[in-house]
Amino acid sequence: MRGQWGIIIGLIVALIISVFAVINVDSVRVNYLFGEANWPLILIILGSVLMGALIVGAFGMVKIYQLQTEIKKLKKSGASIQENIQHPNVHKPQMDENKDHAPKQQENNINK
Repeated sequence: MRGQWGIIIGLIVALIISVFAVINVDSVRVNYLFGEANWPLILIILGSVLMGALIVGAFGMVKIYQLQTEIKKLKKSGASIQENIQHPNVHKPQMDENKDHAPKQQENNINK
């Protein structure tokens, strides 16, 4: 249902932009860095809308890529947590420099 509303709203916006562009058919002067030219305003409007849509689409694609990467990381993390839940007796020792000496000290205290 959400996708249908997106299409309907997109069509309404496209219709409004098209009507606005058709009403403004006068020729306008466009200044470039290297010169100037006269273009119909309809082309300027449609070109601006197209460039805006491409920019927004590019940002959307970047965001989707970031979210997919995060989903992959979370799935890996979830799989390892699930593995630990299914096999709780399996203990994987963690290597930490500060904790290396703690078991030796306890053994020394027990022997005394």
